[in-house]
Amino acid sequence: MGYIYIIGTIGFTVYGQLILKWRIARLTNWPENTTAKLLYLLKALPDPFILSGLLAAFVASLFWMLAMSKFPLSYAYPFMSLSFVLVFLLSAVLFHETITWTKVAGLILVILGLIVSSQSH
Repeated sequence: MGYIYIIGTIGFTVYGQLILKWRIARLTNWPENTTAKLLYLLKALPDPFILSGLLAAFVASLFWMLAMSKFPLSYAYPFMSLSFVLVFLLSAVLFHETITWTKVAGLILVILGLIVSSQSH
């Protein structure tokens, strides 16, 4: 059951990041002033998708607390790197973000790190 909690954490984290990127990217005419930017973002809060992205972050935190009840932090935390992998791949597909060889090499290193660190449990 503990792995379900980790998967839930990763799934809700990835969803939240992708949804927030999608909706924030739709906002145009960003103000230059920091205070004006904050007000601009606060006006975006009622957007149901933005709210769902923020809620996803909260739900991911709940799943993470459950995961912490099942695994040592030093074992569970490296699995969070899977969110980097999924966001990288999905942002390329959904937002047409650039994939470079250096990004791919970094991603491979992250995956190798996860494999090595997961062997310690």
